[in-house]
Amino acid sequence: MIVALVLVVSSPASAHTGNVSGGFAGGFAHPILGPDHVLAMVAVGLWGAFLGAPTIFILPIVFPLVMALGGVLGIVGVPLPGAEVAIAISAVVLGLMVALAVRLPIWTAAAVVGVFAIFHGYTHGAELPAGANAVAYCTGFVIATGLLHLSGIALALTARWPAGYIGVRGVGAAIACAGVAFLWQLA
Repeated sequence: MIVALVLVVSSPASAHTGNVSGGFAGGFAHPILGPDHVLAMVAVGLWGAFLGAPTIFILPIVFPLVMALGGVLGIVGVPLPGAEVAIAISAVVLGLMVALAVRLPIWTAAAVVGVFAIFHGYTHGAELPAGANAVAYCTGFVIATGLLHLSGIALALTARWPAGYIGVRGVGAAIACAGVAFLWQLA
């Protein structure tokens, strides 16, 4: 339901406009206002919860830590071509991991999440508003990302019931389809 609402009221490119103000509030708002980020972060939480302990904790910790590294790369201007495409692909891949109930070893799942985290962090770090307090902005960004992970985890907890299991996999499929739409718009 939430995924459908986000898809209806948002455009795929709005996460990367660079028009969000600096500081903590700007950093907090930026990921929440971008459907590509929302869907990928919810998918990380869904997949982690779907895989169970300890992955339910590992994936939502790996993502913000590696995302912060990617953010630093973006802030200092290290070139990373294809970042927008990689972000769209992250929604496709992470959505499919949930939709297909893929069970990878913990280190592999963490590596998949970490690779996508670099691109998410990089893009948002590169778009840090001029004159913004980078520490406050990044803090807000990481907290909002964590809350989106928690939203995915909360939703995945319904998978303990048969209808919830089907629903969670359906949400994963919807996220993957949205990722394909993001890719289509980038083409």
